Amino acid sequence: MSYLVIFAVVLVLLNTYPVAASQDLLFTSKRDSLKSQTAVMASALMELESLSADQVARVMNMLDSMGLTRILVTDPAGLVLYDSNRPAADEPAEGEEPPPPEYRYALYQEVVSALRGSDVFYSRYNDRVFTSTAAMPIVYRGMVIGSIYILEIDSAQGELLFSLQQNLRNISLVIAAVTLVMSAFFSKMLTTRIAALLRAIRIVGEGEYGHRLQPVGRDELAQLAGEFNHLTDRLQTTEEVRRRFVSDASHELKTPLASIRLLADSILQTDEMDPAMVRDFVTDIGSEAERLTRITEHLLSLTKLDSLPAGEQLPVDVSQVLERTVALLQPVADASRVTVERELRPDCVILCTEDDLFQISFNLVENAIKYNYPGGRVFVSVYRDRDQVLLEVGDTGVGIPEEDLPKVFNRFYRVDKARSRAAGGTGLGLSIVRDTIRRHGGWVTARPRSPEGSLFTAGFPRYVPEERGKGETE
Repeated sequence: MSYLVIFAVVLVLLNTYPVAASQDLLFTSKRDSLKSQTAVMASALMELESLSADQVARVMNMLDSMGLTRILVTDPAGLVLYDSNRPAADEPAEGEEPPPPEYRYALYQEVVSALRGSDVFYSRYNDRVFTSTAAMPIVYRGMVIGSIYILEIDSAQGELLFSLQQNLRNISLVIAAVTLVMSAFFSKMLTTRIAALLRAIRIVGEGEYGHRLQPVGRDELAQLAGEFNHLTDRLQTTEEVRRRFVSDASHELKTPLASIRLLADSILQTDEMDPAMVRDFVTDIGSEAERLTRITEHLLSLTKLDSLPAGEQLPVDVSQVLERTVALLQPVADASRVTVERELRPDCVILCTEDDLFQISFNLVENAIKYNYPGGRVFVSVYRDRDQVLLEVGDTGVGIPEEDLPKVFNRFYRVDKARSRAAGGTGLGLSIVRDTIRRHGGWVTARPRSPEGSLFTAGFPRYVPEERGKGETE
């Protein structure tokens, strides 16, 4: 409704301002014209030492009335000496006495003001007619000897002003009609598009993440529809990932649970079972329970990465953490007959938490040992590259097929599911690595290593203390 109020105000201004301005312009023009005419007549009458009816009539007959409706000339007492509306009396015949003079006083306010020495002008517009009066004193040697009063009734300019008002009114009505029609059209179009957007929001809110809008044009609503489509794309992707995650998690949890149940039922249904076999079954149950524990711990770790903010970041030397990680995993490497070679350069400091960096390095090095061949090698290196610190873990193991490289960081994804389960993998380790690295502003990639094996590279922004950074800059 606000725009209608603004439109009404503008329309009123369109009607009133031009009319008022044109009317004022005509009043000013008439004032100047009438004052000029009055001054000319007063100047002609000033030549007379004293005013008499005959002398005034003689002078006024010599002047042009200039289309005025009425002209009055009075003496200092207001007695009318000349009236343009009164016909001149006929000359008396021989032997006849002249008719007695008609004495009449002009008791107009304008005349009174003029006899007091003031110039007066008054004009009004009514019923398509301008009625204007002007009065001026007639001064001889500093004394007021009379006054002159003129009256003009102008219907021609009144009709002109009325026609202008009518044209402005008609134009305003046309503009108002066109504006209202256009406002109704655009308002309908706008409300239709907004209603479509609200309907789409309700549909998506009910879980239909595949619903999309068709942006029309390039205005703000079209941009809003585009952003809505992008949002629903992300929601649909998130929902698909969530459903796949729940499905994969259920599947991963179901497998060890089914094994535990099968082994337990076998023990319960067998009356006389060899103690050694019972021990083997119980050992298998323990292994599956440990696997359930690992999956649960990894799921909890991913949940924390998704929901909790990163902990307080402190300067951490990557080489020192890798040294500790390799030392911890050395017994596992020796048991698998895998040689771990390391090249850990100093002064590779990043902002991170030591626990997160340990988890990243532990998962990468453990996978390189776990999925290697007996007699294979693992290469661990840490070095600086400009403003980054790079952590590389390579191996000579089974490798990753080219088509599986983009998926290895997905949750529950395994290249070889049977071998991964046999090695005790949950399919969540690399997901934890990727999410943890991203929380600290880093990145991670996986690619084949020449001539065999795989190579994982993680990059972190290098930490440079402020004072040292200034010294290096200088």
